[in-house]
Amino acid sequence: MRETRLKRELGLLQTVMMGIGGAISAGVFVTLGHAAALAGSALISSMILCGIINLFTMLSYAELGAAIPRAGGEYTFAKAAFGGYLSFATGWFEWISNMFYAAFSAVGFANLISYIIPAINIPLVAVATVVVFTLVNIKGIKETGQTQTALMMILLALLGIFIFSGFITSQSACSLEFEAPEGLFGVFRATAFIFVVYLGGEAIAVAQAEIKDPSKTIPRAILLASLALLFIYTAITYVIFKIVPAGSLVDKVSPLAYVAEQFMGTLGVGLTTIAGIIAALTSVNTSIMAHSRVAYALARDGYFPKSFFMLHGDYGTPVAAILIGSILTAALASTGIVNFVAYAADFGFIVGFVFVNLSLIKLRTDKPNLHRPFKVPLYPLTPILGIVTSMFLIFFLELGTILIGIELLLLGLLAYYLRMVQYDKTCLAVGGMNLGIGAFSALLAYLVISNSIPMTQGVALIVSAVAILVSVIYLAAGLLNITSR
Repeated sequence: MRETRLKRELGLLQTVMMGIGGAISAGVFVTLGHAAALAGSALISSMILCGIINLFTMLSYAELGAAIPRAGGEYTFAKAAFGGYLSFATGWFEWISNMFYAAFSAVGFANLISYIIPAINIPLVAVATVVVFTLVNIKGIKETGQTQTALMMILLALLGIFIFSGFITSQSACSLEFEAPEGLFGVFRATAFIFVVYLGGEAIAVAQAEIKDPSKTIPRAILLASLALLFIYTAITYVIFKIVPAGSLVDKVSPLAYVAEQFMGTLGVGLTTIAGIIAALTSVNTSIMAHSRVAYALARDGYFPKSFFMLHGDYGTPVAAILIGSILTAALASTGIVNFVAYAADFGFIVGFVFVNLSLIKLRTDKPNLHRPFKVPLYPLTPILGIVTSMFLIFFLELGTILIGIELLLLGLLAYYLRMVQYDKTCLAVGGMNLGIGAFSALLAYLVISNSIPMTQGVALIVSAVAILVSVIYLAAGLLNITSR
């Protein structure tokens, strides 16, 4: 392999389809039951609110993408604005979130298949899906874009049939009333949960180094995709609650297929299931492309190993970045748990949204003469609203998701420190920690042997022996780290 430039091969249509396909994942087909349990029929309000929140930040994506059309999306924007750990943290969360999102889409695909073939192994099918689209992405962005566009044309046609049929049908199982079982709190929780289904513009930003005429194509594609998603999702939820009450969706594997069955029969089940399968596949495809381009950008700037920055001589794709990310994605997909990967993806993308808006404000201040083919309207109100609303959603995620996010932040900090700090300083730091552990173990052994800590004779013997062994090992390791060159 040799290092080359990424090829600009995506036109406006392919870019828009990548944005829509990156967002319309299996989520809207398999997670609406959980969202309806939170917000009831007021989920329509959650969809509109989520679309508006998304649009605030998509405007920032459009300006920054047109001005800095390099690989890496949010990370590249933060790198230009802040540099250092803040830019690395943005890229770190973007990389991890895209892997979670790819896993989420693969698990959603497997769940949809299980609606037709209940006996399938969901984790196994999810992992196999990741493998297939890893190979597609290795082949090249042109093939990825063509595959995405063809699948999206079919998907939009199927969703159009569902929406149109739902609007014209005279069948209605209930009167459409906005009812939220958990009140406004439930509406906000549902908004945070479904946030992941609006992330198409993020996929466009990640691929911006491979888009033709980026100064015009990127902002147009992002805005077209965002508005299209707002219309599609609002129309789908309207049809759902026109046909069935919110409570009937809670325990359904594929809520959309269940609704279609009520007014379209078996044909509706088949159409929506096929649409869900296509949506899941396009999202897996886009997310694998996205996480590999983020890793490519991080390697470009020295944060990740240089092998991630090398492109295949024939295909022009970052093969190492694709493979490593896909292995981690497959591991996440093997859990087979939809809600877990959905919430985890949400947290990382929300953090990314905050940093995108901050990057826009910072660059407007520090680099007023930067060429900006597109400018955010109503600046600075729009990016400020993007920051405030994105941070607001974090408080409505599940506590476990927030804890996972904090753990990922600490892991990222460790990775940054080990990668960017000089080798000698790293050895000193590790040596110091080892000496500290060794000294503490030696103190513990002394206290046990001197009976300062009351224990039975047998337990004291075991504890003191283990403490002495640990002390010797860590003291030796500490001395070796400190004296190494």
